[in-house]
Amino acid sequence: MKHYKAPWSKSLVVTTSLATFSCLGITLYFVAYFHGWLRWEGFLPLAIILVSALFTIRGYTVTPNAVLVHRLFWTTRLPLDGLESAQVEPEAMRGSIRTFGNGGLFSFTGRFRNESLGAYRALVTDPNGTVVLRFPKSTVLISPAAPQEFVHDIAQTSHAK
Repeated sequence: MKHYKAPWSKSLVVTTSLATFSCLGITLYFVAYFHGWLRWEGFLPLAIILVSALFTIRGYTVTPNAVLVHRLFWTTRLPLDGLESAQVEPEAMRGSIRTFGNGGLFSFTGRFRNESLGAYRALVTDPNGTVVLRFPKSTVLISPAAPQEFVHDIAQTSHAK
């Protein structure tokens, strides 16, 4: 088993920082200047930040039969059964539309779509350093550090095409 870090792109750092500071500012404003139920509504932006942080991607591990995506408190398992290919495609997310998920608050996760890939699932922290995992019925994007080495390790462990 080999572990790979999940590097953050500049866009992810900027988006996460701006959103976090904005949400904290909104929360502090509501707490300081409102009373009653409006004060409690001010905690919604803070809750959004905290929930999004739970889904951050900390890294990836290649095992003989799965890729493990490490989150803050749990691991998402991507079985490699039926893997057709694993390729480094640095610009794979270009032109994507988010159909359901998080578009840059601690990660790019969820369902996306673009012209070249069609519908796909993203578990990404750097949209410019992606690896595309193609399965018969789905496509998954991840962004490990050292993507070429990651693809090589998957090929060695799963005998992918």
